[in-house]
Amino acid sequence: MSSELLVDLGEDPAAAQLGQLKLSTLEDQQWPPDESTLSKSETDSQGFDPGSPHLPGNHPFYDIARHQIIEVAGDDNFGRKVIVFSACRLPPQHQLDHQRLLMYLKATLDQYVESDYTLIYFHHGLTSENKPSLSWLRDAYREFDRKYKKNIKALYIVHPTMFIKTLLILFKPIISFKFGRKINYVSYLSELEDVVKCEQLVIPTRVREYDNKLRASLKPSTQPPTSPPRSPPLPDQVFGVPLSVLRQRDPDGDPVPVVMRDTINFLSEQGLEIEGIFRRSANVTLVKEVQLKYNSGVQVSFRDMEDVHLAAVILKTFLRELPEPLLTYQLYNDIVNFAAVSSDSQAEVMKTLLEGLPEENYASLRYLITFLAKVSANSEVNKMTNSNLAVVFGPNLLWGRDNAMSLSAIGPINNFTRALLDQQHLVFT
Repeated sequence: MSSELLVDLGEDPAAAQLGQLKLSTLEDQQWPPDESTLSKSETDSQGFDPGSPHLPGNHPFYDIARHQIIEVAGDDNFGRKVIVFSACRLPPQHQLDHQRLLMYLKATLDQYVESDYTLIYFHHGLTSENKPSLSWLRDAYREFDRKYKKNIKALYIVHPTMFIKTLLILFKPIISFKFGRKINYVSYLSELEDVVKCEQLVIPTRVREYDNKLRASLKPSTQPPTSPPRSPPLPDQVFGVPLSVLRQRDPDGDPVPVVMRDTINFLSEQGLEIEGIFRRSANVTLVKEVQLKYNSGVQVSFRDMEDVHLAAVILKTFLRELPEPLLTYQLYNDIVNFAAVSSDSQAEVMKTLLEGLPEENYASLRYLITFLAKVSANSEVNKMTNSNLAVVFGPNLLWGRDNAMSLSAIGPINNFTRALLDQQHLVFT
């Protein structure tokens, strides 16, 4: 993985230089070709599911969203939300309203830009047929003001070609030094494991196949490292262990895992008035150290570390690494279709659904939601309303069996989480 000096996308002097770029002559020329060429059939086969049951036809951006160009993939290893953009899913230029694509991208980012976030761009599949124009890129740059740029912590360009490198060089005069340090080239998918668990990403089949071809073309001596195999669980493993097993191990048989008890107790004491709680990332080395302590049976004291954001990331990480989500796969379809339930019946329906959970899941969920209600009660200070908390915790409470989180499902899941937070006093009675 390499980082090159390229860009902060947000200062007015830099943005002002955009108008000085001479784009007209370039747009009259043919774009530089990618290293790989694709047949028309390959271009048309985007690998998306336009008939996704989670994407209603009245979705305001249905015409864009159905292509699944943009996805949200939970949190990375630093506790930051991950946004994925797949170039191979861009249809031919004449089939896509690029202005609406820009509006859809902004609408998606609007849910996350107040938190630290990571952007992963899968470049493979961008062809002369589906490449946006340079003028569109210029206009897009102008649209994304500092609100969108200040909390992006890293941009990973996967499978970069000479085209994308040339494009970034072209834009280098208007890209600030600060943002340039956030841009990283990723040659192989295995390199992403340092940042995020690839199994939770919505990686198009074409991108995986291309990655396999790249690896196969290398000599054995230059093969990149493969994704590290999962290490066998430690005797006292806590992360990635079923709640039922953790309950059996607990000396008191407490259905709420020790990680949730420790983090929530600490955050209840010291985090309720921290602005942006759950929105900031943490030092990945400290996160790994705390995980190792828990997995080794060592007692952890967040009071000694005095790091609210570390405790918040550990809580989210614990939930995301459960082998089955807290809300369980069994409730997945009910929850993504929850919007069909009338507002008058929502509390009762939620109550019925959740009472069918295993006891340890129900107890842990109630413990978490009760705490989050306290966080929301201090939203004038910490800025974390029920809506904001739902965006943060929704993807950590439920995901599909393939671990990947599609944007068409994340909206309904977040909405269910928001409804649960709004009506928790009626649901948990």
